[in-house]
Amino acid sequence: MQGLDLATFLARAVVLLVAFTIHELAHAVTADWLGDSTPRHMGRITLNPLAHLDPIGTIALLVAGFGWAKPVMVNPYNMRGNPRTSMAIVAAAGPLSNLLMAVLFVLPMRFGLVSMDGFLGNTGGQLMPSLSFLLAQFVWINLILMLFNLIPIPPLDGYKVLTGILPPEMTYRLRPLEQYGFMILLVVVFLVPSVLSVLVMEPATSLLIYLLGF
Repeated sequence: MQGLDLATFLARAVVLLVAFTIHELAHAVTADWLGDSTPRHMGRITLNPLAHLDPIGTIALLVAGFGWAKPVMVNPYNMRGNPRTSMAIVAAAGPLSNLLMAVLFVLPMRFGLVSMDGFLGNTGGQLMPSLSFLLAQFVWINLILMLFNLIPIPPLDGYKVLTGILPPEMTYRLRPLEQYGFMILLVVVFLVPSVLSVLVMEPATSLLIYLLGF
């Protein structure tokens, strides 16, 4: 959205601490609720950001506005019900938490309690982010995180959701792609930016307009 001035850096740091932590906590709590205690044993059911943040992903978010956290390790065979379905539910919990945060933080602007000027930047040349700017960053980055994570490419959450709802035989055919998932993701992000535009940026903009009531 903006250049990396001090206000943007600080705003992204706050988003990092809150959005990433709650995203990963949502995975952990959902898995635990479904019967898998692996996240609990690994100390992931906590609001302590240090348990969830990845050093490289942290730097990437602060500098480029995109980043990642440490994945929550789960065992779908410990969960109640069909393991594939349970895994899909756990995977969907993370992006859903980002959507809920975006809705929550847009409400003050939607009801006129806070100015929407934050979407135009940290107005007034302030070194510290204004409340309007901070809320705008929260809403926008959470929408981006939700939609990016829903892309059906391993290791993203969208792939786990997809393989949880597809017929087993189709899921089996997709398994060989998992070892190349990260490379495919890098190609999409850096070499085919139009895909990100169609799957992430354009839907995020449409959702933002809807949430703001325009």
